[in-house]
Amino acid sequence: MPGTYADASTWTADRVLEADVCIVGSGAGGAVAACLLQKAGLRVLVVEEGGHFSRKDFDAREDHAYPNLYQEAGGRSTKDGGIAILQGKAVGGTTVVNWTTSFRTPDDVVEHWQKHHQTAALTPSRLAPHFAEVERRLGIEEILLAVANRNNRLLYDGLRAIGIPAEVTRRNVRGCRQSGYCGMGCPYDAKQSMLVTYLPDAVEAGAEVVSRLRVERLVVAGGRVVSAEGVRLGDNGRERVGRATIKARWFVSAGGAINSPALLLRSGLGGAGPGGAMLGRRTFLHPVVAVAGVYKEPVNGFFGAPQSVASRHFSNRGDKIGVFLEAAPVHPMLRALATTGFGAAHAELMKDTANTSAHIGLTIDGFHESETGGTVTLRESGAPVLDYVLPERVWEGLRFITKTLCQANLAAGALWVGTAHDPSVVIRSAADLPALDRAPYAPLRMGVFSAHVMGGCAMSDDPARGVVRSADLRHHAVENLHVIDGSVLPTSLGVNPQLTIYGLAHLHASELARAWK
Repeated sequence: MPGTYADASTWTADRVLEADVCIVGSGAGGAVAACLLQKAGLRVLVVEEGGHFSRKDFDAREDHAYPNLYQEAGGRSTKDGGIAILQGKAVGGTTVVNWTTSFRTPDDVVEHWQKHHQTAALTPSRLAPHFAEVERRLGIEEILLAVANRNNRLLYDGLRAIGIPAEVTRRNVRGCRQSGYCGMGCPYDAKQSMLVTYLPDAVEAGAEVVSRLRVERLVVAGGRVVSAEGVRLGDNGRERVGRATIKARWFVSAGGAINSPALLLRSGLGGAGPGGAMLGRRTFLHPVVAVAGVYKEPVNGFFGAPQSVASRHFSNRGDKIGVFLEAAPVHPMLRALATTGFGAAHAELMKDTANTSAHIGLTIDGFHESETGGTVTLRESGAPVLDYVLPERVWEGLRFITKTLCQANLAAGALWVGTAHDPSVVIRSAADLPALDRAPYAPLRMGVFSAHVMGGCAMSDDPARGVVRSADLRHHAVENLHVIDGSVLPTSLGVNPQLTIYGLAHLHASELARAWK
């Protein structure tokens, strides 16, 4: 029989829930795992702290989307406020609000993990059939360049004009209407997020999905999780209105990097024991910087696929940190937040929004011994906080990105290009480029953000170097606890992470389904 969706904010009393498998989180990892485990005949319960929204709720309003669909209402940041972090919080997780870009994990990244992080059980050939199956289910295909909006086409043309190859991306869409508002939830269900694919598949097979229920702690005794303690949230997702206890044979943490490490820390799994030393450590962000080019003709970067062009030409820069280049949408609120300055000066810049491009570069952190990433700890309230101090290698990469994207926009015909510095550096010609070397590259002097959070529960077959095993993503010290989300990645990826997480989840859930059944 089909399962159900439930909203814990509507319950009039506390409850005890039971299942074979409790999955905490409904995003890329949790939804795929739920589908495969439920179809194998196990009783699956998916618990999600966010609300359950659908296409009728997605009205392209940023003031609605950020409070409803993002962690901390879109205001999540690192401890020093130097890096803004965009992560989803809803049934379907970040897949509801990401920009659909879908790259497989590069083979050389998987091989690096094997060599440097003791992940012997994970190989490119082992992942390949699972990527293929996910791509089939989610309609992941390479787009046509002719479909790219002007914002992306300017990046493509500008990079090629200065001798840098660019490529089109692959997207998880079917019947895309090119609305451009992927980051606010797709009002057409064209984006093949977990909200409209693997989660409905799981529910149709009998799974239960409960929203507005935050798991605060796993109760561990005798090397096993015996139950989970949760708090029921009100219909705005903030106030506590009650509690719930969950009992299951197996538990899967799939809340994403930052939230999964925090859950395990609240459960007392940090410290010197197996899998504890690295809990919350080596969290990577693909730290990102943007430039804005202003053109004579409209760009209208708020319409069309947000990301349809990219360049991975600089993924390997030898001794320097690798970078990759993409485009970003130009929505009014996002543009306002990313634009430096105040008052009349800020308002004047906003007048050019329709004629503005937004191009970004991501640094590929975690591959050099000096790049240890960030550390997740807990606030007094139990909420997570990420401390991430950008090393000089990353700042050099951000300098390189800024100069490269300024050159590309000038080559594409920009009247001028503004940087993310405070105050912004204005580049009108090649003669102005030396000013970029004198500009401040430091926290809160340059806007840096991330939408890709990885690590914190890294996989490694060495219990002193990782939290979970590479063979099955099982916790080193807890027999019935697995972590299946982006937190298990030992480094960043050098590509957008959603397909990597889908593939890992499909691989491990397939094998766990056989073992547990």
